[in-house]
Amino acid sequence: MKYTIDDFAQLIDHTNLHADATEADMKKLCDEAKQYHFKMVAINQVQAKFCSAQLAGTDIDTGAAISFPLGQTTITSKVAETKDALANGANEIDYVVNLTQVKAHNWSYIEEEMKKMVAACHNQHVPCKVIFENCYLTKDEIKQLALIAKKVEPDFIKTSTGFGTSGAKVEDVKLMKDTVGTKVKVKAAGGIRNTDDFLAMIAAGAQRIGTSSGVKIIAALKKRFAADNVTAIDL
Repeated sequence: MKYTIDDFAQLIDHTNLHADATEADMKKLCDEAKQYHFKMVAINQVQAKFCSAQLAGTDIDTGAAISFPLGQTTITSKVAETKDALANGANEIDYVVNLTQVKAHNWSYIEEEMKKMVAACHNQHVPCKVIFENCYLTKDEIKQLALIAKKVEPDFIKTSTGFGTSGAKVEDVKLMKDTVGTKVKVKAAGGIRNTDDFLAMIAAGAQRIGTSSGVKIIAALKKRFAADNVTAIDL
């Protein structure tokens, strides 16, 4: 598939999830998203109202992180937080699975959680992304989560919060994509800070990239395109 600079920008969820992010930081994030035409800004749920107002009139989404970054809240709490985020202007949701229940292999709980979160989003025609936090999981656990997702059909399954012990890995993206097939997309996030890693995740099957380094990555890609005298590249 051929990608232009704008195609690459449209894969990026431009991210600032720091606990001490200021309103000025959020405005900068949104201004950069508009300048580079990123797909979404990824922010903590409390920032949804401010960011959605900043992005009004654009095609850039406001993505609220739910039960972030630990996932250790009840299903009822996650659904309520999601509904509040949507009421305040969010139009994409990334939520963290209950990792205690994953490690207990309580797959019925995880499926119920996923179904209710997907319903809360899809009832409002909003994409739902499920964050696995792969650094704490075995390959079998990653696969089982992906199989549940294949059944429930959220819009994306996602590698990481970026706040765990490690972030996205190419091998995990491949495993997740091979398991869900075409029914669900994969988002790679966490530690993706340079162009080579960005391109590797896309080549492995990621169809969305969460990163706080989007500006740097796009700038480097523009230089590469100019040096090679091309307007698009194949991946």
